[in-house]
Amino acid sequence: MWIYYAIILFIAILGADQFSKFWIVNNIKTLSEHEFIPDFLSITNVKNTGAAWSMFTGSRGFFVIIGIVAIAIAGYYLWKCRYDFGYETAITLFIAGACGNLISRIVHGYVIDMIQTDFINFPIFNVADSALTVGVILLMILIGFNKPLRKRD
Repeated sequence: MWIYYAIILFIAILGADQFSKFWIVNNIKTLSEHEFIPDFLSITNVKNTGAAWSMFTGSRGFFVIIGIVAIAIAGYYLWKCRYDFGYETAITLFIAGACGNLISRIVHGYVIDMIQTDFINFPIFNVADSALTVGVILLMILIGFNKPLRKRD
């Protein structure tokens, strides 16, 4: 049964990511900003050719290779941790986010970012970035609490 949960979560995250990127590209001009929730959240269309905070701009091939390797390693650990709900969730979120950004890099040559926080100065990000971040934080919490792997009932 674990595989159904992982597949549904993966499809939901990847679908939301790809739909949001498609919608942004087709409805919002590049670099234009639209207030979504006043003084809290704006929607924009940014082409990010680098990594987080646009670091290492223009390294498309490098990021494609790193993305594929990261997804493969995470997939191995997903299989290994398949009976533990917490680890399964964290790794599936990571894989879905990594796949979302990898698809953008391969198809467009860059990652499409669109979510801008207006209440703090933070880089513009997307749904895949959010899934990656939540997955990594959850994984760090599980590892930090030394949560052993256990078989689910």
